[in-house]
Amino acid sequence: MATTTEAKPVTAFTYMSFDVVGTLIDFEGAIRHGLSQIAAAHGIDVDIEAALVTYRDARRQPGANRFPDDLARCYSVIAAEFGLPDTEDARRTMVTAMGDARPFPDSVEALARLGRHYKLVAMTNAQRWAFERYAEALGQPFHASFTVDDTVCEKPDPAFFRHVFDALSGEGAAPGDILHTAQSQYHDIGVSRDLGMTNVWIERRHDRAGYGGTIEPDAFTRPDYHFRALSELADAVDAALAGR
Repeated sequence: MATTTEAKPVTAFTYMSFDVVGTLIDFEGAIRHGLSQIAAAHGIDVDIEAALVTYRDARRQPGANRFPDDLARCYSVIAAEFGLPDTEDARRTMVTAMGDARPFPDSVEALARLGRHYKLVAMTNAQRWAFERYAEALGQPFHASFTVDDTVCEKPDPAFFRHVFDALSGEGAAPGDILHTAQSQYHDIGVSRDLGMTNVWIERRHDRAGYGGTIEPDAFTRPDYHFRALSELADAVDAALAGR
């Protein structure tokens, strides 16, 4: 664990907001599963780490659709590069795999602990249909949720965050009442810093090189709090509350 000395204590917040896909839900695992299914059915070996890089590049292309429906288009890009069959069935396999993506092993238990102390808020670039599946798999821990269908824009667009701020202001909440938690430097950590939020970086790929399937940021943002797993954040909160 590493923190900045200037960070507000974790006990100072009423709300904790979360990126969902990549922070709570293992989207890289879902891509691995879908591609492995297709590759095995056709006797093709695929370098999955290389395919993840192709996926993240595809997500930045003009004409990208909403996630995870966009997996169909992204798969076509991956298929062309790695010699996989670009069929309707294969594209559907990838979208289905992402809709069925599972939580990280620590997500459900850590969210349950954090939910005892904070109002948990989901902020996801996923479509509502997929988020509802993820929320169910996570044990329905959220006080409020905001998807790309609600905000009509994707993080890191500041408008996504402002939509959340406006909605929570009806409960008397200000941005300073929210501790934002995410794994993506590109989608969350940089923009939350720019908007004056206190943030937590969950470095899910701490044991692997590169950014994998997540878009690489133009510059690294030092987070207020830095953990390798969500369970470590829950442990830190429990310790801080015990010491009050």
